[in-house]
Amino acid sequence: MPLVTTKDMFEKSMKEHFAIGAFNVNNMEIIQGIVDAAAKENSPVILQASSGAIKYARIPYLKKMIEAALEEHDIPLALHLDHGPDFETCKMCIDNGFTSVMIDGSKYDFEENVALTKKVVDYAHSHGVVVEAELGKLAGIEDDVNVSEADAMYTDPEQAKEFVERTGCDSLAIAIGTSHGAYKFKGEAKLRFDILAKVKELIPNTPIVLHGASTVIPELVEKCNKYGGNIPGAKGVPDEMLHEASLSGVSKINVDTDLRLAMTGAIREVFAEDPSVFDPRKYLTPARAQIEETVAHKIREVFGSSNKA
Repeated sequence: MPLVTTKDMFEKSMKEHFAIGAFNVNNMEIIQGIVDAAAKENSPVILQASSGAIKYARIPYLKKMIEAALEEHDIPLALHLDHGPDFETCKMCIDNGFTSVMIDGSKYDFEENVALTKKVVDYAHSHGVVVEAELGKLAGIEDDVNVSEADAMYTDPEQAKEFVERTGCDSLAIAIGTSHGAYKFKGEAKLRFDILAKVKELIPNTPIVLHGASTVIPELVEKCNKYGGNIPGAKGVPDEMLHEASLSGVSKINVDTDLRLAMTGAIREVFAEDPSVFDPRKYLTPARAQIEETVAHKIREVFGSSNKA
């Protein structure tokens, strides 16, 4: 099956009330772990690359590895640009075969965000590519995204309706209390499901996206710390909240931090248990297996997208 856009998978997710995992990729083992899990669960999946991942891995390598995954597995798979910082980056990805791009104009004021998003939408749609946009700012740090807690703000549902109408974007990332990175909450985790409900009421046919939505799985944090890591107080969005979001109209849930923790913990364990290891295959194989297990759990237990391919 060739790469697809997110259009059909989002339509199905809205009708059947499940979410699709969008997992950030950086190298071969991460891609293999994600796609192997999605294939075993018979789930659609979105592989997304940030501008940081593109700088690291480079587009031709990412594309060829994903093409190899599609030769092995017959599932709906979209290739998405995560947090495109400008028109030029979005254009580069569209021109290089990405089937979906995100333009992140949330750092600008409303009118500038509208203008930038509309420019990307016009170019993308003329090339058969779909566009995700963002309204509202998520706190936290991840790759090139750095927003202070003081600057973070929730999405205004009325603005969301106007934004979608004026830009023609295909999906919208909203801010309801998630944040980027491993330190999402200082106290009790809380998401504004009331804002989500109002947004869905006003724009019922627009797929909604949650960024900064890793669980920061406690067992993975504990493994990292047990084998020499230093990640104190990391706290993410509980699985139960993400499952509720998937049932409440969220079509796409982004996961990056959990994959980083899964890979790092597995590698640390190998090095701690056997310091003589220096063959990358010896530590990347269990790292890939841990990513596959983590993704399968998300698909099956949290997002509800098993057997939805």
